[in-house]
Amino acid sequence: MNPFLSLAITILVLLVVLFVVSYVLNKRTPVPKECENIKISEEFCLNCTNTECKIHEKLDLEKIKKELESEEKQE
Repeated sequence: MNPFLSLAITILVLLVVLFVVSYVLNKRTPVPKECENIKISEEFCLNCTNTECKIHEKLDLEKIKKELESEEKQE
């Protein structure tokens, strides 16, 4: 086997293992005490372009848009 190929495969395997370990450790890390009660601004979420965000998925964006439009009309 070509020594460069085996080196490339070894590096690739090490990178995958590093990714999996860091992902698992990140998921197990608790939320810092200062950040436990942070509220997410719905207006900010409307402007966000991250479609894979778990918070973004839970929000009813159409309802929020209608509420914001009605508030603007009242002002």
